[in-house]
Amino acid sequence: MNTSPGQIEILSVSLLNSERALVEEMRRVSEELGIGLGWHYLLDLSWAAHMLQAGPGNYVMDAGAGIGVMQWWLAAQGVNVLSVDLSSRATLDFRFRAWCPTKGLRPGDLRPSPQAGWRDFLPPKLPWQWHRWPRKVYNAIYRAKTKEPTPPSYRGTVTFYNQDLANMPDIPDSSLDAMVSISALEHNRPDELRGIVKELMRVIKPGGKLVATLGAAKGQDWLHEPSKGWCYTEGTVRDIFELPNVCPSNYNRYDELFDALKNCAELRDNLADFYFKSGNNGMPWGIWKPQYQPVGVVKVKPS
Repeated sequence: MNTSPGQIEILSVSLLNSERALVEEMRRVSEELGIGLGWHYLLDLSWAAHMLQAGPGNYVMDAGAGIGVMQWWLAAQGVNVLSVDLSSRATLDFRFRAWCPTKGLRPGDLRPSPQAGWRDFLPPKLPWQWHRWPRKVYNAIYRAKTKEPTPPSYRGTVTFYNQDLANMPDIPDSSLDAMVSISALEHNRPDELRGIVKELMRVIKPGGKLVATLGAAKGQDWLHEPSKGWCYTEGTVRDIFELPNVCPSNYNRYDELFDALKNCAELRDNLADFYFKSGNNGMPWGIWKPQYQPVGVVKVKPS
């Protein structure tokens, strides 16, 4: 029986095979909801889902969720999700509202859905936006039928809380069963992240898990400028998450795992369309050249 208070694991591309069922589930959710996946997100999502092991009725925070896949996948498992992000999701699209019950933690976190108007059925004015027209019409038809969609009753609720992760005054101490964060915490400097982790751990129940993925660095912490994401050494990860040496790590396989990632055809050949439209992302202009690799962290709150 593993009684370690946590672990550190650079995510191996072998997850694509060992967690194939979860990989395909995440891919399906992303396709059904029209969410483009980050170049390494299939690794992050499948690993985090496996480690989290949240079930129906659990209350889990998705920290730095945006409109990402994890919260919607969790809701499909019957999990009640508190979706926290600094950006507003108040005008959430209908395709998400139809997926599961959605609400705001406070007035203004999620506004009522607008009724459809005749302009919703017209194609966009700009030709390069015409590919969005089918989704636009679908949403308009849905709004014309009902002001609010009726999602499947067996799914959990996603509650939006538009707030800085460093300060969540509306969330009581020890109130959530678990915490998950997918490639979000890395957008904070090491000195800022220490305080965020303390705040995240505050709201988890004793015995609950924090499961997070970030960027890994070998020799020293560094900022990947295009994606504005920090990559952290093992020492920094242990310090920030307060993980003692007894917690296992595979950072000693850094080079081996990175070489396998660079040569992973499945990830290379399935880059999301948005990578080819900008140089300000994790894979600038869609050129397959990984500059970092993801690392997963598990921290268990003492009972």
